[in-house]
Amino acid sequence: MTEKSPKDLLRAEALARRGKLTLPERAQFSALIAERVLPFADQMGGGPVGGFWPIRTELDPRPALAQLADRGLLAALPVVSPSGLIFRAWNRSDVLIEGPFGLSEPAATSPEVSPRALLVPLAAFDRRGHRIGYGAGYYDRAIARLSAIGPLFTIGVAFSVQEIERVPDEPHDRALDVIVTERETILING
Repeated sequence: MTEKSPKDLLRAEALARRGKLTLPERAQFSALIAERVLPFADQMGGGPVGGFWPIRTELDPRPALAQLADRGLLAALPVVSPSGLIFRAWNRSDVLIEGPFGLSEPAATSPEVSPRALLVPLAAFDRRGHRIGYGAGYYDRAIARLSAIGPLFTIGVAFSVQEIERVPDEPHDRALDVIVTERETILING
């Protein structure tokens, strides 16, 4: 049996706390988070804005994506590809297909886009803007790739119970620009 890393233990603890939230609490908090995300529409560079389809006990970013789309921003969802995450345009009427890890993804017929803003899922976060993901590094690589193309505005979205004192980060880790929970908005560099 392999010993768990500090990140693995912190991830498991934060996800256990998130798992205790009821479905009505998650729905209510997701709506509150959507309201907190909306003021950042102007900082999203006209889009596209990448989101994600919720799995398990994740918050639901679809209310935020819908409100941003109503403001004229193109929404996109991630697709797991052999080269990592790519993003495809998405609107509420699109039929999604089943992808790996139980994900719902846009079909290959949806155009690939390069988001200029991302709603980033996470397992745990700290007030410095660092996050612990689910362990596969998909979002870390996507953030690095999209940042190399041009400015990328990143908003970590999570429930407040996922906050930890300090994420064990490494020199190559990039802090998120903002973290939004149902309780507050944490501006990292501003």
